[in-house]
Amino acid sequence: MDTGILIDSFADFARGKNIDRPTMIRILEDVFRTMIRKKYKTDDNFDIIINTDKGDLEIWRFREIVDDNSEDIWDHDKISLTEAREIEPDFEIGEEVSEEIKLEDFGRRAVMTARQTLIQKIKDLEKDILFQKYKDLVGEIIAGEVYQTLSREILLIDGEGNELNLPKSEQISKDRYRKGDSVRAIVHRVEMVNGNPKIILSRTSPTFLERLFESEVPEVYDGLITMKNVVREPGERAKVAVESYDDRIDPVGACVGMKGSRIHSIVRELQNENIDVINFTDNMELYIARALSPAKIVSMVISEEKDRVSVYLKPDQVSLAIGKGGQNIKLASRLVGLEIDVFRELDGSQEEDVDLNEFSDEIESWVIDELKKIGLDTAKSVLKLSAEELVRRTDLEEETVQNVLNIFKQEFE
Repeated sequence: MDTGILIDSFADFARGKNIDRPTMIRILEDVFRTMIRKKYKTDDNFDIIINTDKGDLEIWRFREIVDDNSEDIWDHDKISLTEAREIEPDFEIGEEVSEEIKLEDFGRRAVMTARQTLIQKIKDLEKDILFQKYKDLVGEIIAGEVYQTLSREILLIDGEGNELNLPKSEQISKDRYRKGDSVRAIVHRVEMVNGNPKIILSRTSPTFLERLFESEVPEVYDGLITMKNVVREPGERAKVAVESYDDRIDPVGACVGMKGSRIHSIVRELQNENIDVINFTDNMELYIARALSPAKIVSMVISEEKDRVSVYLKPDQVSLAIGKGGQNIKLASRLVGLEIDVFRELDGSQEEDVDLNEFSDEIESWVIDELKKIGLDTAKSVLKLSAEELVRRTDLEEETVQNVLNIFKQEFE
């Protein structure tokens, strides 16, 4: 292969991969020095001159002229006087011979191997560049286009045609995508799998919600409002604690926006995830009260170990504190970093009883509905009937009825 063709084809390939000129030259020199070492055992006394713009390559070998009978004649950087004069007749002992080595002197097989090595080095470099690029983007939002939907993941491509992975576990349960759809997510992590970079995205990470707030709320982006903690049940509910160091800025109001204008686009992006934004405070009791919003707390007791808190509420506030499927209390616990135990507080005039809806985190909704069909809407009204009577009057099995009764009995013990 002609030297110019080899250099030109490599340079075109490298430029197509956005490899800069100094890197191209470094790779070319590394490959040619490998060829030299294979043929001459060392490359110490060789110079390589490359011009990728013109497709030029020059390889020069330098040796010192010694007497034909010298002991140094076999050194790699020495040449006998007789051999030197075959190159140029007027050479003398002690002078330096510079001899150009042509690419074809290495043989066709070596040149073809060099060409394949050059291409492979560029591909490896391209993988390294892609890996490092996305490594630096971990935690940042990017957009990709869906090109294939699989059972366990969705494959996307970025603006440069690189493959991105959005696993099922990192998707919001309500997410539904078709080929060609645009998807926003954060770069969750980057791994090397069998020598290839694998870029994994996430839409369920709390960091994704943080970045969405940064993009929609200028005060958060500018650092005027700090997001102290973010907890999520992706696609269902989230709680965000915010703080402002400027007394003139209301952090909650700024995050929500006029008539919810700022938070609305975030909620829509997260498939209507319900987002509670609260003011952070170092006052733990006040922080817990805000975290359990919209429930109103009567009193609370924090354990000596500072790992649990007992919260007392009016009966009509308990279901609000617990939330649908226990979401509110779970998120509040994670937000404040304490286990929260909820208790009902009754005044002396009230007869202690509990609405069936307040047991939704322990009893399935269809079971509660069966009890309501026969006019039972509180725990004590159910306990007034025997298990046999409940089985006869509802479509519930005896085992289910017994389980319900046990739960209600424990409530009043």
